Amino acid sequence: MKNFWRFIFRKKLPTTALCQMEFAVLGLGDSSYTKFNFVAKKLHRRLLQLGGSALLPVCLGDDQHELGPDAAVDPWLRDLWDRVLGLLPPPPDLAEIPPGVPLPSKFTLLFLQEAPSTGSEGQRVAHPGSQEPPSESKPFLAPMISNQRVTGPSHFQDVRLIEFDISGSGISFAAGDVVLIQPSNSAAHVQQFCQVLGLDPDQLFTLQPREPDVSCPTRLPQPCSMRHLVSHYLDIASVPRRSFFELLACLSLHELEREKLLEFSSAQGQEELFEYCNRPRRTILEVLCDFPHTAAAIPPDYLLDLIPAIRPRAFSIASSMLAHPSRLQILVAVVQFQTRLKEPRRGLCSSWLASLDPGQGPVRVPLWVRPGSLAFPETPYTPVIMVGPGTGVAPFRAAIQERVAQGQTRNFLFFGCRWRDQDFYWETEWQELETRDCLTLVPAFSREQEQKVYVQHRLRELGSLVWELLDRQGAYFYLAGNAKSMPADVSEALMSIFQENGGLCSPDAAAYLARLQRTQRFQTETWA
Repeated sequence: MKNFWRFIFRKKLPTTALCQMEFAVLGLGDSSYTKFNFVAKKLHRRLLQLGGSALLPVCLGDDQHELGPDAAVDPWLRDLWDRVLGLLPPPPDLAEIPPGVPLPSKFTLLFLQEAPSTGSEGQRVAHPGSQEPPSESKPFLAPMISNQRVTGPSHFQDVRLIEFDISGSGISFAAGDVVLIQPSNSAAHVQQFCQVLGLDPDQLFTLQPREPDVSCPTRLPQPCSMRHLVSHYLDIASVPRRSFFELLACLSLHELEREKLLEFSSAQGQEELFEYCNRPRRTILEVLCDFPHTAAAIPPDYLLDLIPAIRPRAFSIASSMLAHPSRLQILVAVVQFQTRLKEPRRGLCSSWLASLDPGQGPVRVPLWVRPGSLAFPETPYTPVIMVGPGTGVAPFRAAIQERVAQGQTRNFLFFGCRWRDQDFYWETEWQELETRDCLTLVPAFSREQEQKVYVQHRLRELGSLVWELLDRQGAYFYLAGNAKSMPADVSEALMSIFQENGGLCSPDAAAYLARLQRTQRFQTETWA
């Protein structure tokens, strides 16, 4: 893909390079991010510049739409097939696959009658002293050293500071990097899933691809037990997509359940599917419990086609190796909320991490590290302005620890939380750094006065300082946190500062902000 991207953006390509090509671009994105479907838009424009002919306007699927990406994709695909089949009609002897007939499964599960005499089931992991760094295919099983709640007992959210020992792992990281953690399903959910599908958790099997060019998932051992497959691989706690209902309907032998599943998988049934599944955040396991006859008849071969793999979760690293050698810390907000369903909704990874107690015995968590989106200046006297409300402050703690250890003391942190005594993370550490003139801390406690005060308000209050640091001292500006409204509010505050304190008109202020972004002096790390 990288080679293709580099090729089509070569400046020397003539504008007629693709004059005989017809194309269609489908993008999948999330409109809560500022660069919504940026790649799809850019690709569509470039193909047109090179003389290509678009069969259809670019399709921009949006995960934020109440019906999900399908709201845009459904009508677009219908139009696309009309255009393609008009241009390239199929041969008369080529029959269409009838509705309700599933494609062959990608894998077959060959059940073993007895346990193999050699080898043992286990996850492929990177061992201490290994030559290659840990990765998704070979994570490092890091011992958990501590798991401490850092919010007050009356605070609405459970936030954890978790520390891992990475001695001998070969892992190294810098401020701004992220750690990826591979979570597991709870034992209770694994047991319930096996009961609903009539599976023996201890049954061993080997996985065989049906096609020669398909490889088995590297995360699954061979042989593998059903318990291991469900615990560590199948994402039974995720909200199912429409394709799940389409395949489940094909596999159903129960007339009434099949009829309902077909309705959910149809274009006309998307609003009802949204009300049943997406709005209350009903999980795959709960859906299978609602369709017990269908669940009990699912062929095991289709499990990996039906249920997606558990994806690793990324967390900003909240510590520096210069301050904590052989240690890695993260700040985790435990996701839990209520919908109209009786059982609270829980984030798979955050809830799993919160449940682990190293005080009760050894705990190991599969993880690996990758570069993040934030890069901090190496020059010793360059000021750094960091805006990190809530758990968004995590990467900035790593940056401040690293910079202080290197003698870089021009650190300005705008931190936002609700209450000083409930969710003021690392208060003592910040105060100690302030006394050493290594940090200027500007807190915003949103609930401690009648009028809510957020980080963007504190930025405006100190507009002259912000402008002085950015315009005259070449400061870098960083922003991390929830992508919902805070990034736009902070950008608006900066625009106001550029106009009021910098004397710029609105277009010039916008150009100034764009220049900071273009030169990497304004960097963001946000999540939905």
